[in-house]
Formats: sequence, structure tokens, C-alpha cells
Amino acid sequence: MIGALAANAETRPQYGGVLHIAMRAAPTSLDPADFDQANKAQADSFARRSLTMLMFDTLVTSNENLRVQPSLATSWQAPPGNQRWQFRIRRGVKFHDGTPLSPEIAAASLRTANPAWNVLADADSVVIESASSGPELLAELALPRNAIVKRNLDSTPGGTGPFHVVDWQPGKKLALAAEENCWRGRPFLDAIEIEMGKSFRDQMTALELGKADLVEVAPEQTHRVSQEGRRLASSMPMELLALLFTRDAASPEEELLREALALSVERGSIRSVLLQGAGQATASILPNWMSGYGFVFPTDADLPRARHAREQVRTIPTWTVAYDGSDPVARLLAERIALNGKDAGLLLQPTAATSDLRLVRIPLASPDPWIALAAVATLAGVPAGKGQGGAVEDLYASEQSLLATQQVIPLFHLPASYAAAATLKDWTLRPDGSWTLGDAWLGIGKP
Repeated sequence: MIGALAANAETRPQYGGVLHIAMRAAPTSLDPADFDQANKAQADSFARRSLTMLMFDTLVTSNENLRVQPSLATSWQAPPGNQRWQFRIRRGVKFHDGTPLSPEIAAASLRTANPAWNVLADADSVVIESASSGPELLAELALPRNAIVKRNLDSTPGGTGPFHVVDWQPGKKLALAAEENCWRGRPFLDAIEIEMGKSFRDQMTALELGKADLVEVAPEQTHRVSQEGRRLASSMPMELLALLFTRDAASPEEELLREALALSVERGSIRSVLLQGAGQATASILPNWMSGYGFVFPTDADLPRARHAREQVRTIPTWTVAYDGSDPVARLLAERIALNGKDAGLLLQPTAATSDLRLVRIPLASPDPWIALAAVATLAGVPAGKGQGGAVEDLYASEQSLLATQQVIPLFHLPASYAAAATLKDWTLRPDGSWTLGDAWLGIGKP
């Protein structure tokens, strides 16, 4: 009887405990709007999104079915044309320092994150006027970078989320404590301690030794980790692994060489060997689950066509291919792509320094395809079209236009994967690949 009672108690959420997390990212700022894709420390990442939503809230949020739901805004409305949106601010919400949430603070926060928007406070609401505020505006407002922040005089960002900052060592460590008066209710965990700048290997070692409860798993390691019986969770493919050129093609001849490179990559064998079967080979920027048409882009290498394109160019330059030296598989990927290019008559030299093109991992900005596509276009330095009514034909045309610039060569779509200790209960993954711990709790035994 005692054993049965103990088992039942274990299924109920329990208050208390300190959750230990390790991650590769090493952000130097906690401000959601302090974002710079060129700065590795401040670049977008699944970990950065996760941290943001521990401390801050957005006006609206998306559930697992990508349906927009109220958060700091209780309701919203827009006239035909979707050019002027009005969001009614939730009453009774306070920042961690006790300051009440107001439309003025919310409007100021959104203006900082989006200088091109016209955002103003109007009575109990925030009004957003933007030439680009089409149907995707709600999905845009659900992004962590648009979290509502109270920016204090000492530059410390204040939030309304379930946890507040206790200790912050930029790029190294973050300690959080439960917010007792959180408008969503107090979280079950007492505290969270996060170690930053840890390699995948160091994270897994910490999990094995019981020094971490939640860690990231490299895509190529997910199969092994699963076979070892560890608790593994993966998102839908939300990361684009691609080759990104650092400048526009200088001539028609260079365009032919870029075409040859795209046709030479053996995605299937690279996925099987180097990525250990993780993710999906792709020649599209958007994953098929997001766009519905990704399967129409051929992913097989076509060496005859690649060689034909290369043979039309007399002088073959040597391209340098940069890769992330901290990524354990990046060098191998770059070397394999260079060998594929060599088979087509191209000259590529992997490097960790300045380069002609880069092997990059791009966390897709949003499950909304228009927002995701626009973010990749911005990264590639290419203007992106905006969605009009969400028509898939328009989306397809916009992606085709971006691919035609030859600035980006898509290779793989990868999921965000995490391993957790058996004692961590009720944590979930968001559609954007980040995790949420608002309802998480620590148990005392294995499931």
C-alpha cells in the first residue's frame, strides 16, 4: 500500500528543486532585441530563444498546432487590409521589479525591437501600424525577439516571465529563481542554473554524471543517444544547414560555377555517413512540413550537369569554404563538400578564416514560412517578398526567386534535439525548436 501511494505521488507535480542546464550558446546579453546575426555570441539560436522565454513574455504566443493564443495581450483586432492592429494589454501583470505592465512600456519595447514599425500606446492598448503588417504579424509578435521588456537605466532588461535573474555572468553562467507573483502562476521549479559555452561532448558528460538535467544533442548523435536509452526529444526540422556565399556572383561564369557546386553535392551519402541519418536532405530553404512543396526540389547530385556547367568556364578560381571550428562535424562536412566539388572540376579549400562562402547552420526564425523565408533572405543579403494572404503559390515564387540569386545552397534540414535526466518531468518543445519549463518539475525517480 505504501508503495502504491508513493507511485501516485510521483505522478503529481512537485514544487522545489534546482534544474541544471548546459548549452553551447554563450550570449553576452539577455535583451531579446539585442540581436546580431553576424555576432556569434548574439546570433539567433534555439538556446537563446529558450532563455528569453524563461524571463520574458510576448503579446501573443503559438501553441503546438501553431495557433496564435493570447499572452500579454488578451485580444486583438485589425480592420480589412491588416495595416493597423490593436492589442488590448492584460491587466494585473507586473514586471519582476514590481512595475505594472502598461501599454506605454509595451509599445516602447516593440519600437526598440522593430524600428521600422509605428507603435504607440492608446488607452489600454498597443497599436501597431506597419506597411508590412500582413497576416504574418501575429506570428512575428510571437517570436522571442519581440518579447516585452522593461529597459532600466542600468541597461538591465526586466521581464514578466516565470523566472527572474539572480546571477548573470555574460557568456558563462545564468542563475534564475522562480517568480513568486508571476501572472501565469508560480513555476514548480525553485531555480534554474545554466552553464554556457559547453561543447556537445561536455554537455553529455555532465548529463551522465548527474551534473546536468537538460542538454543539447548534436543531430549526428541523436541515434546513438536514443540507442543508449536516454530520454531524447526532437523538434520538427527547424534548422537549415546550407552553403552561404559572402558576396554576389561577379559574372555569368561565376553563376555557372555556383550552379555546378549545387549540383555536385552528394547529400544522400553525407546524411548517411556524417550526419548518421539525422535530418532531411534538401534543396529548398523551407522544410516540406512548413511549405508543403519542399519535395519538388531535387536533392540528388547530378555530376554530368555539374561538369557541363563547369566546362563552360575557362578559369577556375579556388573558393575558400569557412566552417565553425567549434562544431565537431562542420570540418568533415566542409571537406566532403570540397571533394564533391572536385569531382565536378571545382576547387574548394576548407578554412576557419575569411572565406568566399560559409557552411552555416541557420535556425529558421519561425514556423511561419513567410517569416522564416524572409529571415534567410536577410541573412543572404537578398530582398524578400512578403506574404499576401498566405497563398502557397506566392510563397513558392518567393523561394524560387531567392534560390535564383545563388546566394544560398540548401543542404539539410535538421531538428533541434535535447536529452533530459529521468527526473525532469513535463518539459516541452515549442514549434520553433526551443524548450519551455513553465510547467516542468523535478521528480525523485525514473519514469
